[in-house]
Amino acid sequence: MAQVKICGLTEPEAARAAVRAGADFIGLVFYPPSPRHVSLSRAAELAALVRDESAGATRVVALVVDAPDAELRAIAKAVRPDFIQAHGAESPSRLREIADMTGCAMIRAFRLKGPDDLRQVVDFADVIAFPLFDAWHDPGKADLPGGMGKSFDWRWLRGYDGPFMLAGGLTPENVAEAIAATGAPMVDVSSGVERERGVKDAERIARFIAAAKGV
Repeated sequence: MAQVKICGLTEPEAARAAVRAGADFIGLVFYPPSPRHVSLSRAAELAALVRDESAGATRVVALVVDAPDAELRAIAKAVRPDFIQAHGAESPSRLREIADMTGCAMIRAFRLKGPDDLRQVVDFADVIAFPLFDAWHDPGKADLPGGMGKSFDWRWLRGYDGPFMLAGGLTPENVAEAIAATGAPMVDVSSGVERERGVKDAERIARFIAAAKGV
């Protein structure tokens, strides 16, 4: 049984579906090239809806990519996320600045080429709540930092010590296997619960969460 983050929500209907199915986190993407990007006003609306529908039980994550201070302050004020997920090239010192500036807990995404990449987490250990492990892709051949629907070798995470969130290519069909293979206490999905790129499917959300939680 794992906690679940449904990332890249853009519509109230999908946000309600995530909460009703038992999502522990929802993710809002602040990155204009992404088909899942939301405006500040829409993000604030979705965050308020999720808090109301879940009585505060579902936590809100704001995903950013090397965002400037002004944008981060605006997100913190309007959306009041529980976490900020850094999905760019943010350094440990930059994450400390963001945490101090926003008052939010930090998540750092790591795109893994191989098991040796897990060593990167050590430098961030005292700054982040937990790492998110995603599949690596060539940034020169893709315009998005995540949500690509690609997985990595789950065996790399066997024996990993500490909390983490598993992402990359997860679907309702494979998430239980991924949890069994990695021991992941948390999982993240975006494209795996979409009926088309950027559009979430309520039935797939419910199936994913049920599979991740062993319901």
